[in-house]
Amino acid sequence: MKKSLFAIAAVTAFAGAAQAQSSVTVYGILDVGYIGQNSRIANNAATAGGTVAQQTNSQFGQSAQSTSRLGFKGNEDLGGGLSAFFTIETAITPNAQNAIQTNVSSSNRQTFVGLKKHGVGQFALGTQYTTIHNAVAATDPGMQNNMQGNVIYDKPGFNTPVNGSALSGGTGTTTAGSVQFSGQQDNTSYTVRANNMLSLQSDNFAGFQGNAFYVMNNQNANQATVTSGTGTAATTAITGGTTNNNGFGLGVNYTWTKLLVTANYQQFTDKGLSTINGAGQYSAGNPIQGGFGGTTVYGQNAKDNQQYYAATYDFGILKGYLQYVNRKTLDVNNPNNYVARTAQQIGVRSYITPTVESWASFGTGKLTVSQAYSGTNALVVTTGTGSNAANFGGFQLGTNYWLSKRTNLYAIYGQQRTSNQMFGANANQTSYNSNDYAVGVRHTF
Repeated sequence: MKKSLFAIAAVTAFAGAAQAQSSVTVYGILDVGYIGQNSRIANNAATAGGTVAQQTNSQFGQSAQSTSRLGFKGNEDLGGGLSAFFTIETAITPNAQNAIQTNVSSSNRQTFVGLKKHGVGQFALGTQYTTIHNAVAATDPGMQNNMQGNVIYDKPGFNTPVNGSALSGGTGTTTAGSVQFSGQQDNTSYTVRANNMLSLQSDNFAGFQGNAFYVMNNQNANQATVTSGTGTAATTAITGGTTNNNGFGLGVNYTWTKLLVTANYQQFTDKGLSTINGAGQYSAGNPIQGGFGGTTVYGQNAKDNQQYYAATYDFGILKGYLQYVNRKTLDVNNPNNYVARTAQQIGVRSYITPTVESWASFGTGKLTVSQAYSGTNALVVTTGTGSNAANFGGFQLGTNYWLSKRTNLYAIYGQQRTSNQMFGANANQTSYNSNDYAVGVRHTF
């Protein structure tokens, strides 16, 4: 009997020790509230005769301040300063019939597993955020909310253009702002996340901390090239060959007392099958910008270069922000066909009282389209060749009222605009102006 009791006590003690060395946490965000929006398009092709088209919406919505989510994360101490960790995180939609969406590419927000060595760093494999997205998270005055007015983490809010072409043009081509209000769409400034990623992160050494990632998804087959017709009517079709989705990113952060400085670069190259005529126009395999709208969808026949630089300084009574982003997506078969977007932004964030927190940001930018054809072959929807550019800008104001450490009420207003945007030969100079506002409650757990 004594031996049995001793065995039970030993097993219980061992189980308790094992439990103490590993942990799993359930976490998430629920964000719901009222959302309103207004938008105007002047001189658009859909509003012939120089008229102005307007649209107004209001709804009880969700995820205005933060995307609602449900996640699980765990950590296990392996001894000797080594530990294993994992994260599984999915987006949720409180106002939808199916709160957990499984049929959209953005529902898997993060899923990865990795190892960490104390004093050295860590690595992880799976679906993860890019270095630029992590850097923006640490240096954005609006904390990457989903409302308009932020030109770095550019979001259309809950607007859709009155011409009904928010995210595509031609035959399913992902556009980069030519038919969207304010020359901005759902996060076209950089790629948010990618799957098939190996990430590396160093510990902090004398204020410096490094980050890197590599993305790889290749498929090889026997290649065949078929050419038919002559002159501009000639068509060259490539079958087989390599379907190649690769990417890498590098970033460094420097922290000194109240100052944070970050510099980041990432590049994605997506190659696939295509059919191109003698004029360089696609009938299949047209270039598409990848990582659009925060999804993990790959691009197509595009080389995507992205840069982000930022600095923050805590003055005590408020925190100042300075940001710059640049993205240039080129056709891998014709580098003269590209879309480029640059933007810069300043902002402040401060606790006015121990429970009231406010922020403000203002930014400007430029969207440039070069020699992009219309129809199915364009990085953006346009007509003719040449280079066209449009200036855009926006601002955002927001306030949190903290009821506790996990629950807050919020109010956010954002506005953005584009002046004299012309991406078509002999087209009207189109102007866009839109705003949205939200009041809601957010709870984290």
